Amino acid sequence: MVIKLNHWYVPAALLLLSIFTLVALILSVVGIHNVSLASGNKYGLVFDAGSSHTSLFVYQWPADKENNTGVVSQTFSCHVNGSGISSYADNPPKAGSSLRECLDAAMTVIPSERQRESPAYLGATAGMRLLRQSNETAALQVLEEVGKAIQQYPVSFRGARIITGQEEGAYGWITINYLLSSFIEYSAQARDWIHPASAGILGALDLGGASTQISFVPASLIANATRFRLYGFNYSIYTHSYLCYGQNQALRQVLQLIINSTTTSHFQHPCYPINYTDVITTASIYDSPCASPPHLGSSTASRNVTLVGTGNATLCRETVQKIFNFSNCSHNESCGFNGVYQPQVNGKFLAFSAYFYTFSFLNLTETHPLDKVEKTIQEFCAKTWDELKSSYPKQNEDRLRNYCASANYILTLLLYGYGFSSSTWENIAFRMQAANSDIGWTLGYMLNLTNMIPSEDPRPLKGHEPAVWAASIFFIAATLLTGFILFAVFLVRSLWRRAEG
Repeated sequence: MVIKLNHWYVPAALLLLSIFTLVALILSVVGIHNVSLASGNKYGLVFDAGSSHTSLFVYQWPADKENNTGVVSQTFSCHVNGSGISSYADNPPKAGSSLRECLDAAMTVIPSERQRESPAYLGATAGMRLLRQSNETAALQVLEEVGKAIQQYPVSFRGARIITGQEEGAYGWITINYLLSSFIEYSAQARDWIHPASAGILGALDLGGASTQISFVPASLIANATRFRLYGFNYSIYTHSYLCYGQNQALRQVLQLIINSTTTSHFQHPCYPINYTDVITTASIYDSPCASPPHLGSSTASRNVTLVGTGNATLCRETVQKIFNFSNCSHNESCGFNGVYQPQVNGKFLAFSAYFYTFSFLNLTETHPLDKVEKTIQEFCAKTWDELKSSYPKQNEDRLRNYCASANYILTLLLYGYGFSSSTWENIAFRMQAANSDIGWTLGYMLNLTNMIPSEDPRPLKGHEPAVWAASIFFIAATLLTGFILFAVFLVRSLWRRAEG
């Protein structure tokens, strides 16, 4: 059978083919780029329930970038009035009520339409670890009460728990490297996310009230490393937490050492300012698992003792060193202290929390040679109590009294405990913020629990830029309209000619 085509079919088909070819050409010319779809922010809340105080941090990020990077930022922080939640062991409901003022303030920051979807966490650290050791029932009751308090607010409560020291160290390490774009950064030249040089990975030094943590990437592979896979790259870090070696508990151990050295009721404290005098009870020292009372066969009943400051920085550091054990190392390679394995420190570090607060008071947060740091501390310790109160009239007196002891403790911990030296000292930067966010473990904790740091390299969303897409739609529509008009005219003329013929 032979099919006959009318003479007007062929030009019409060619015209339609030309129209669709033109449309395809326009689409091919319009480039596809990485774009962000505008939408509102999401929010997350994390309570840092430390040994001496509790803080609330609120973070925000664009809703369309949960698996991207460099987008989570701190938008609000609040320091809870009172001591840490572990201090409410005798009155757990008060631990919960202490959080309300900060929660009320957070609700004014988070838009009401975002509150119920905002994850809220409470992580308790060394203070609660110590309470759990001495009174597990009280620790559980405190956690239950703070959980009840948070659940009274329109947020997505995800739990209140005591985190381990290893978690605290690892989350702090994640936080600083995330904030400083050490894991991944955006390259304007490549128009994509790239992995920066491994030399950019920083170690973390955290000093709290009851524990201290060190976390870093060792120079070589080690056994029992903590491993992460972030953005498609593997990381093996050394991390360890020393319970009872936070600043407050360490200074309590120093007090215990001084008072146990003799049976008199008057003691010279080399770390306290010259002419400083205080009367304390032994019960105030021995109410922590970190400073157990002596077992000498004599009465351990609480008694009053008088402390007199002598302001001797050299003797202060020698006394501080006695609360450490630097010789009990059973490992072939190296140890930190108290027989705990630690590889040699490697790379650059950020020291935060109590490290920063103490050195900030002494104007030592800028990078200085070790001998200048030691000289500054020596000169400060030599001041009398009257000189200090006159020079710092607004400073809390308990803190002012302890700065000499705290500074010498930090030097002892970093130099003798962790193994820094005069040649590596300047690898330590003392900071409390990065990228407008407080440095600590809370951001890393939230990023981990919300899966906002992917294990694989994130791939950007592909799409057209809005302006280019609008222009292309206009040209496509105009082309199609013009084509159909021409086709209609051509068809009518063809039919008209056929009718005339």
